[in-house]
Amino acid sequence: MSGNHLIYVLIMFGVIYAIRVLPLTLIRGKVKNRLLKSFLYYVPYITLAVMTFPAIMQATENPLSGLIALAVCIVMALFGLGLFPCAIAASVIVYLLEMFL
Repeated sequence: MSGNHLIYVLIMFGVIYAIRVLPLTLIRGKVKNRLLKSFLYYVPYITLAVMTFPAIMQATENPLSGLIALAVCIVMALFGLGLFPCAIAASVIVYLLEMFL
């Protein structure tokens, strides 16, 4: 069984290494394409959103309370409030909704 684990680790190493090295070898100069620059600019935000959204929905007893807290935080962010007030509001909203739902 340990032989299989070594193969899995080597495959993961290869994938991670390729993801980090291929852009350095394929893109020699400065990226000039506006579409590609825009795509590369938003990749970290998209990745964070893709990892965070399922956690928001699964962290609560009732996914509806997580969704409502998320909606409130989006509205708060649109009004310019920061991360800390949004996190406090989301925690309070989820706590209150979990008591009543």
